[in-house]
Amino acid sequence: MNDRGLSYNSRKALMVHIGETAGAEIADLLNNLLEEVDELRRTKVSITRIVPGQQPVQEFIEEPV
Repeated sequence: MNDRGLSYNSRKALMVHIGETAGAEIADLLNNLLEEVDELRRTKVSITRIVPGQQPVQEFIEEPV
């Protein structure tokens, strides 16, 4: 488990208050979400414009009245 995951005390508190099965599911879900966020941050790609001096196009979205 990484250092950002739930601590033993937090995991145990979930299991005591909402039940062992549900607490374990929620703790595992949170740990999986943390791993996915870390992976997305690690593989994030910066976008660099290759046409110098071109201003980004502003897109206006009109909502129906």
